[in-house]
Order: sequence, then structure tokens, then C-alpha cells
Amino acid sequence: MSHPLDGLQFPIDEKTQKPSSTQVGKDIIAEALSLVDNKAAQAVLAEKNWRKHYPQYFKALVKAGILNAEHTLKIAEHGLQKARSSVDFYRYGERYSLKDAIKLNAQSLHTVTIKGQSHAAPEWYVPYQGQKLQGDALLKQLDAWQAAGIVEPSHADAMRLCVAHPEWFDLSDRTMVLFGAGSEAGPLTWLCKWKANIVALDLPTPKVWQRILNTVQAGNATLYAPSHQAIQADDPKLAAHLGANLLSEIPEIIKWLVQQPNSLDLAAIAYLDGEKHVRVSIAMDSIMSEVSAQKPNTSLMFMCTPTDVYAVPPEVIAASQSKYQQRSKIHSQLSKALAFISRQYLFKANDHRLFSSDNGQQYGISDCLVIEQGPNYALAKRLQQWRATLARAQGQVVSINIAPSTTTHSVVKNPLLKAAFDGAQLFDVEAFSPETTNALMAALWVHDLRNLDSVAQPTTKLKHPLELMMSGAHHGGLWRVAYLARTALPFAAVYGMAKDKLPSQLLSKFHK
Repeated sequence: MSHPLDGLQFPIDEKTQKPSSTQVGKDIIAEALSLVDNKAAQAVLAEKNWRKHYPQYFKALVKAGILNAEHTLKIAEHGLQKARSSVDFYRYGERYSLKDAIKLNAQSLHTVTIKGQSHAAPEWYVPYQGQKLQGDALLKQLDAWQAAGIVEPSHADAMRLCVAHPEWFDLSDRTMVLFGAGSEAGPLTWLCKWKANIVALDLPTPKVWQRILNTVQAGNATLYAPSHQAIQADDPKLAAHLGANLLSEIPEIIKWLVQQPNSLDLAAIAYLDGEKHVRVSIAMDSIMSEVSAQKPNTSLMFMCTPTDVYAVPPEVIAASQSKYQQRSKIHSQLSKALAFISRQYLFKANDHRLFSSDNGQQYGISDCLVIEQGPNYALAKRLQQWRATLARAQGQVVSINIAPSTTTHSVVKNPLLKAAFDGAQLFDVEAFSPETTNALMAALWVHDLRNLDSVAQPTTKLKHPLELMMSGAHHGGLWRVAYLARTALPFAAVYGMAKDKLPSQLLSKFHK
């Protein structure tokens, strides 16, 4: 029986007697900034409306990192240290620090092995708008996406290499660990077509595990799943016995993964709503770090959101600026009027400045944070970026790539975001179905592991640690929008809800 306070928790606020993710988030960001921009760090701690103003402080993190490459690593190191020390771990009513929790005596998880029933050879294609794109058709679509600014050239180049190397997709030599294996945006479906050895972690929820089992059994892969008791793979109630909780079973999961016989590729793809997303990101980080320390050949994988803030190369800023300058007359007049009336809430121009780094290069900042997704979401994804940059600098193989906006259930259940995605085409932004995103991002992971010249490989020299997130980006066009993304979002949402009713002539003039 679980205790009311079980697993990883935010500290209890003395005044409210409730956990406070807001204060924890502010403390983590302030600590990350403290050694590189103390003024900004103090401003974070003094901020009264964190929910509304958090984007400016995440942008301050990126700017500080751009200016000095070493600052990027300092930010990551101190931010992660603060995150780990900002949570408590509870077991049987006893409170532990996360550092001590990792060392708790852990019961052994049993491993259930399930083999897929298919003998088909590995195959890769990209489902897109009712088609299965392969070969020349896929190459043509990649050219179109690149020309439209939907993907960066490095992403298209990586996909072209995947087309040229079908042998890469035989993953029988890899053991790939999925934290949040049942994730709608995750690569499970494709790994099950590519003979992978899949170590799956997800909540002990029978519905989720039955879906995972069905996917595995239809493919050619092998699944290794955790169970709290010895059970046979042919047990009719197997799904009810599988799973482990990333928030409450950290020491057990670490022990189980370390005991896996092969080198591991760890993928942090688990998602939970609200403040739980921060906690599960901290949990995944602690597990990945401990397993990596005990199994040195471990690689890491993360999928970034496009609705975040990133350092970007000058050509991205130039493209955004060009779009802003080349707006049609009616578009320009309407957007300026709305910007003025709304006090820059609508149609604020993107930041087109370039910042000089101490490495002699210049970079811009693409701020695509969406207020509605909240500071917890931004922090959870920032923790993952920090781990990626730090681990790669320390010599670890790290695949971290930006996935496009995707119409997953967790996104479209927000009516504003759903409507904005429906209207995103007005600003040359494309949102993708989960099956398209899954196919592209799974292949990108394979590329990063197989291509020894990819930026995922620590032997590939980067001019700046933040270039790790620039390479391979599939942002759906968000990086190159003329406006600050969140100030175009409300209009895109209105358009998305009313595009079938608004005069087509007006919309075509606005879009030109």
C-alpha cells in the first residue's frame, strides 16, 4: 500500500502546507543563472508573476550561454544540481534526499521477455497525408520541407542519409531503453519494425501495457519488461503485472537497468501533465546519470519541443527577418495596427539581433515559448537540454533533436493550441500527425547512433555546445516565423477556428 507522500516530491511549503513547483522552478533557474548573470538571477527570485513572465528568464539562460561557451556548461551543471537538491524522496513515510534515495536497498524487478511474431525485414517509410513516403518520393518531400523552412538543412541531410543506408535500421545489435514506452510521440512502433531489443518502462497500467504488448507482438523486435513478480510471457493477464513507476521506484529501476547485459541507449521520452513533468524529468535524469556511471557505454536520447527558446545560426534569423520585411501591404498594416492596439500582445516582431560568442561566431535566439504550456513544461524540457549538453561534453553519445509540433492528445486537448495548430499554415508553420513525427524522429535517433560523423558523437567537434540542439532541427517552421511565436498564436487560433468562414480573399492577401 502506497503512502500519501510516495516517491519524488517537491518540498512542502511551510505557509500553505502544499508542494510549490513555482518556487522550485524559480530557484532552479536562478541558481543556473547565478554564476553567469547574477542580475538576471536576482530578478528571477524577485519575480511576482512567474506564470506570465518566465519566458524572459529562459531567454536569459540562452543568451548567457551564447556569449560564453563555458557558461553553457556551468548553467547546465548548476541547474541540474539545484534540481536534484530541490526534491525529496519518500518511502514508507520516511523522507530522503534524492542522492540518498538512489542508494536505498532496492528489491529486484523481474524481467519478462516477449518476442515479436513477425519475420519481416526492417523497413522505414514516412506516413504523410495518406501516403507512405519512401525513396525518391521521400527525398522530394524533404526537399520541399527544406525549401519551405519547415526543417533545417541538417535535418533533411540526416534523413537523406537514412534513405541511402537502409542497413542502419537493423537494430538487432542495440538495446534501447524507453522511459515512457507508451508515449504517443515515442518511437516504439518503429523500433518494433527494426528488430530492436527494447527495454520498456512505463506506469503499471494494464491498458498501456496491453497496447505495448500488441505493438511488440505484431513486429520483429524483442521486448524486456519489468514485473514485480515472476510471471510467464504467455500469462493471459500479463499486462496487469508489468510496469514500474519512474517517480517512486528510482532505486529499483536503476538496479534493473544496470543488470541488463548489453550496452544501453536510454531515451527520456516520458511525459506527465503539469508539475509532474518536472518531477519525472528529474527522476529520468537521476536514473540516466547513475546508469551511465555504472555502464560507461550508455548513450542518451531526448526529443525537444519546438515551443522553447534556442540559440540558432545566423541564417535562421535572416530568414525570419526577410519574412517580416517582405510582408504584403495589407498584412503589414493589419499586423502593425493589432500590435499597437494590443500593446505588443499580438504580432510583436521576432528578435532579429545576433549575439557574438567568445568562440568568434554569431548566433541568434529563437524564442518560441508558448505561455499556455506553462513554466513547468519549459523547465522539464530545459533539464533535458542541460543533461544532454553536459553529458556530451563529458564524452557521452547524446542524441537530442527538435521534433515538430505534433497533434498528440496531450496537445490538442488544449483548445487554444489545437486551434492554433489548425491555423498555423497562415504563418508558414506546419503541425504534424503523431505517425509522421514518430517515423522521422525514430529515424533521426538511428542516424545519430549509426552516423559516426553526427553531432551526437562526442568525437564530432562543435564550435559551441548549443550547436548540439541546432543540428537536425525539425521545428515545423517555427524558427523562421516573422513574429514572436506566442504573439501570432492567438491570431492563428482565431484563423484555425474560423478559416472555413472567413473571406478567402482576405486570408490570401494576409498570407502573401
